[in-house]
Amino acid sequence: MPQATPVDSEVSAPRFSFPAIGRKKVSAAFDGGRLTSDGGVLLLAQAEREMGICAQLAGCIADLRDPSRVIHALDDILRARVLAICCGYEDADDLDALRDDPGFRLALGKLPGAGAGLASQPTMSRWENAATTRELVRMMQAMIGVYCASYPIAPKAVTLDIDDTCDVVHGYQQLSFWNGHHGERCFLPIHVYDTATGRPVAMLLRTGKTPSGAEAAGHIRRLVHHIRKHWPTTRITVRGDGHYGRPEVMAFCEEAGVDYVFGLPTNAALRADPVIVAAADACAVKRAEEDRAVLRNYAETRYGAKSWKCQRRVAARIEASKLGMDIRYVVTSLTDGSAEYIYDTLYCARGQAENLIKRHKTQLASDRTSCRSANANQMRLILHTAAYWLMWRIQQAIPRTTALAVAEFATLRLRLLKVAARVIETATRIRVAFASACPDANVFKAIAISLRPAPT
Repeated sequence: MPQATPVDSEVSAPRFSFPAIGRKKVSAAFDGGRLTSDGGVLLLAQAEREMGICAQLAGCIADLRDPSRVIHALDDILRARVLAICCGYEDADDLDALRDDPGFRLALGKLPGAGAGLASQPTMSRWENAATTRELVRMMQAMIGVYCASYPIAPKAVTLDIDDTCDVVHGYQQLSFWNGHHGERCFLPIHVYDTATGRPVAMLLRTGKTPSGAEAAGHIRRLVHHIRKHWPTTRITVRGDGHYGRPEVMAFCEEAGVDYVFGLPTNAALRADPVIVAAADACAVKRAEEDRAVLRNYAETRYGAKSWKCQRRVAARIEASKLGMDIRYVVTSLTDGSAEYIYDTLYCARGQAENLIKRHKTQLASDRTSCRSANANQMRLILHTAAYWLMWRIQQAIPRTTALAVAEFATLRLRLLKVAARVIETATRIRVAFASACPDANVFKAIAISLRPAPT
């Protein structure tokens, strides 16, 4: 029968010492037995079972292995990889050290002291490189399905922020490209978020140059098409900076009944627009008369560039200061709301998307796109997005009255996932003993109860 590992079972583990305390020697060794330093992985496992992300992703990949020789199910391989990313083990190499971690074994439905361990790094890497382009497309569609399913009912309206971010490469991987603006050889993957709720929508690996209007319109068209399959009547607004305020993108949005708010680079025609000039002059005079350091004003006009087929609404934010005049523009399909609302409230809210990209890139290390193959790097983006979903779900389960409810992912990992626990297995049960002095014990319990599956 499986037995708990005694505390002093690894008597041969080398010991080391710390300074004496109260005239008593302090010695240590890694011989504590069946302990995990990632007890919070059990919360992640509950969130993953509830959402079913890894099973959906695995269903998109053809498994050509001989069933009689399979040790690790494909969804378990992906599940172990995603859970490890959440816990800060962003490299597949880390899985070799975690194969027999009791916390991860329990998270994958394995007994801590029996059977094969988790899949090894070579197995993980083979599957990262195995997916074909068609399978990756299906996986990306599945992730959009996860986004739509995360709402209990179809929302009346959503605003989607689209942006690209510099992902520096160190070599000549497929799709890498020199970008003069960033001064790096890089990818420029596109990220799309439902920023108001923090939900990820889609992540697409692409070459390191700014997307053209035709390319951006194609990506947005496919995204809207898949969302419409789930939400045929939801009002969609797409928001982005000047990279996406292209005539092809705006033409598609108007044809498809999608609203948009895009940044618009300045030009001579806008600077000479009589409405903008009058508002700017009035703002500068008022600032000078009142001797203010800075004064803002807003204006709107109708503008049509030579490459546009029609005139569109343009809102301008005018800022006069002692250093001079600064005017920023946005173009929108929206007819309601003042110019101030369009710019300050609606457009500037897209700044939160930068924080979500930071979570994805730096806190979940999705910029580890170091594979030679573009398909393998796209696979990594998908796996890291799945990890983002689990962290987001954990965050949603935190009581709203606690500070952790709005914490960054790195803080959630430190406070809720990197929690030491002893796993005690007997003939009839498994007991997980967390530290009595855990500072976030009440929050941890509340999450576990919230994510507990309903009895069947």
